[in-house]
Amino acid sequence: MADIQQINFINGKIFTGEDWLSEASITIADGRIAEIHTSVATVSPSAAANTVQDLQGGYLVPAFIDVQLYGGNGQLFGEHPSLEAVQATVDYSRKGGAHLILPTVATNTNEIALNAIEAVREYWQTGGTGVYGLHLEGPFLNPLKRGAHSLDQIQPVTMEALKTLVEPGRGIIKMMTVAPELFEPDQLNYLLEAGIILSAGHSNASYEEARRGFEQGIRTCTHLFNAMSPLQHRAPGLVGAILSHPTVASSIVPDGYHVDPVVIKMAKDLMGERLFIITDAVTQNETGKYSHQLRGDHYTLPNGTLSGSALTMLTAVQYCVKKVGISLEEALRMASLYPARVLGIANEWGKLAVGYRPEWFWIASF
Repeated sequence: MADIQQINFINGKIFTGEDWLSEASITIADGRIAEIHTSVATVSPSAAANTVQDLQGGYLVPAFIDVQLYGGNGQLFGEHPSLEAVQATVDYSRKGGAHLILPTVATNTNEIALNAIEAVREYWQTGGTGVYGLHLEGPFLNPLKRGAHSLDQIQPVTMEALKTLVEPGRGIIKMMTVAPELFEPDQLNYLLEAGIILSAGHSNASYEEARRGFEQGIRTCTHLFNAMSPLQHRAPGLVGAILSHPTVASSIVPDGYHVDPVVIKMAKDLMGERLFIITDAVTQNETGKYSHQLRGDHYTLPNGTLSGSALTMLTAVQYCVKKVGISLEEALRMASLYPARVLGIANEWGKLAVGYRPEWFWIASF
């Protein structure tokens, strides 16, 4: 017998990912949305539970997905990985509407990366939800575009170095940020065959080198414009390769510090559905390689280098709407459907639709 629940949403605005509804009846069976009715009048007689949820004039939207953040609630997972740090990062994300995340480790020692793998494994084994897998941002980056990454932990690309991280992390490492110009084709193929989504970033790649990486299977990029070869009129660089490509996606950090809102809007107009949101969020930390210090509403290293945001996915969406001029509908998709596409799970995340997971977020106003 299927476990059936019916929830009637009233007195609000419901965004399915495509359309707005003023009220809706959603039937959930075995952990999936089985039916959506645009009226609450019909009550399923087979439902084990029928509830009414008053949205109080607010919004119900598909849950957000954040594929890059390093910690939350005072625990920097990327520096001090543990089961508790995973949970703190999940809790921080859920308050901002992200119900699925990739906790991220910036360039660091192999020991910390391996500990992060085990922390995610333990989180899953103890029944933890909301973590899709691990994002390794490095250590195979171009030192010339390291940004806030620790120079002394950046590693040269060898098959042995790759295997040291990938083999223990099979099934757990879901994304890796790499500088494509540093890789041979067989090295990229090894990562792809391990099921890792490759993201070009912290890279000084020429336009041609970036395009070769895309042709070999890199299908997304890390924080557009930040820590990558810029667009110049005689050297399009990685930025030019991203903007001009028909299918490659890229994340962007919309906090007013990483990228000017005018430039975000230009990129959005050029890229359309290929541009999606990440928070790149860190938290206060005083020990280890990354001493993040809160400067108002963003974080820097002690030397002033921008080192991360104080965003949640909700505040990122709000920034896109209020400061960039992106429509609410499109900003919501940038935080839900489009990252789901990057992860290859857009058939179950990013919409309120039949067959999708019942993952949604309520917010009083945008």
